[in-house]
Amino acid sequence: MFRTLLSVGFLLFALISHSQNPPLLFKIRTITAGITVNDLSDTTSVLKAVQFLKQARTDYTDAGYEVQTIRISTQNLYEYLGGKTLDEALPYLKKFDEIARRDNVSFAIGAVLPPNEYNATVAGWAAKLIGQTELINFSLPVSSTALGIHRNTIKAAAEIVVAVAKVGKGGEGNFRFTASANCPAGIPFFPAAFHSGVNSFAVGIEYPNLLTEVFSKSTMVNARENLKAELEKQFQPVQTLATKISATYSWQYDGIDTSPAPGLDASIGTAIETLTKQPFGGPSTLSACSLITDVIKNLDLKTCGYSGLMLPVIEDKVLAQRANEGRYTVQELLLFSSVSGTGLDVIPLAGATSQATVERIFTDVASLSLKYTHKALSARLFLIPGKKVGDKVTFDNPYLTAAKVMRVE
Repeated sequence: MFRTLLSVGFLLFALISHSQNPPLLFKIRTITAGITVNDLSDTTSVLKAVQFLKQARTDYTDAGYEVQTIRISTQNLYEYLGGKTLDEALPYLKKFDEIARRDNVSFAIGAVLPPNEYNATVAGWAAKLIGQTELINFSLPVSSTALGIHRNTIKAAAEIVVAVAKVGKGGEGNFRFTASANCPAGIPFFPAAFHSGVNSFAVGIEYPNLLTEVFSKSTMVNARENLKAELEKQFQPVQTLATKISATYSWQYDGIDTSPAPGLDASIGTAIETLTKQPFGGPSTLSACSLITDVIKNLDLKTCGYSGLMLPVIEDKVLAQRANEGRYTVQELLLFSSVSGTGLDVIPLAGATSQATVERIFTDVASLSLKYTHKALSARLFLIPGKKVGDKVTFDNPYLTAAKVMRVE
């Protein structure tokens, strides 16, 4: 009898505890380890990073968090080619990809060319890289505060977009390439990620559902205050655990990228519409983007990376639907980026979009990134072969939603 009562007591305690701790409205999108490899053959450093990431993921999981991905970024590829050509580097990168596939770790090799350098063969090489690997991400920098707009790299990046669009189905190869504008080292999100310095790690979070919850109880008057208080309350334990992980495994902690990364079941479009009470793209969208960004850039936390608002069209069902309805354009997305971030992300464009048009888009993104000292932007464009403006497109990638091709010309 006593044992029965004791068991019932434990059950009631568990139920009460669970009711007092509702499910989290955010997920750890990524724990990203940044490493400096010695050379192209340095798989030892990669394997050590994999081991660290698995330990860190276990620590977060044991603490009750869902960790969606673990990732590795190296320093920019051109820094460790060691005199080899890009073609000669390809077999080594395939080795990195084999490790990544075996351990389910995404991998970024940063910029493949030095700033403002043009290489007539890089587009063909990029197409081979996408065709022969599964998890390698890369980028080209199209602007920096040191050199301004990188017009030579813009040309190379546009050629890559056009060439990679022809690899695989539906232009999805460009999911792993971005033109990065004024981006710092240490961004945990891909494909813009690259590393510099000692081994370190950063955390990225998916939390539009948390924004939606806060905004459902707020007005434009008190939303800023309410959001700041709730995000600091929710993310401080994430930071505390990261600090503990850093001390335990001797990996430097760079911070949290407070960008509210969306997902197919966590819409930033829904969050913004909850605040504005208007469809995304209409009046007050810009104000909402500005409000969210002001908060996430000024949290009492150690932050890194973009720490800006993400508006990835085909990764967010509401954003995709509003684009289908013609409620905003590519140019208006860039306008929203002027008060937020992170630029133009996964934008579906007609397959026949010219290289010159892609260059003009990249130039606009580069120009905007330099308007403000610490503006980190990127542009990931999907040219969809065989599709024209207004056509519906679907994707094999489970992280992408169906959408209509957007107009830019």
